[in-house]
Amino acid sequence: MSMETRYQTFKEFYPFYLQEHANSTCRRLHFIGSSLVLLLLAMVTVTGELKLLWLVPVVGYGFAWIGHFFYEHNRPATFKYPLFSLMGDWVMFRDMLTGRVAW
Repeated sequence: MSMETRYQTFKEFYPFYLQEHANSTCRRLHFIGSSLVLLLLAMVTVTGELKLLWLVPVVGYGFAWIGHFFYEHNRPATFKYPLFSLMGDWVMFRDMLTGRVAW
């Protein structure tokens, strides 16, 4: 499928998502950002400091977009497929943890 294709299901989208994350540094930056998001959410849960929540999108997207703009040299899928892209971030995170996607 080309960039002009509109993906109807996440199952169709995920292979495209992985293709857009072929660079290992980009994948690692996504993993770091996602890990920091989980850490921030844990901190908010433990401390009750809701003001920390503003950091969640900054950290999550910040690391990912650095990976795309400086290492992958492509436009993040978030701009065209925001929900599928967010889902892809967490599925790829899991797949990296389980060894299904290379570091």
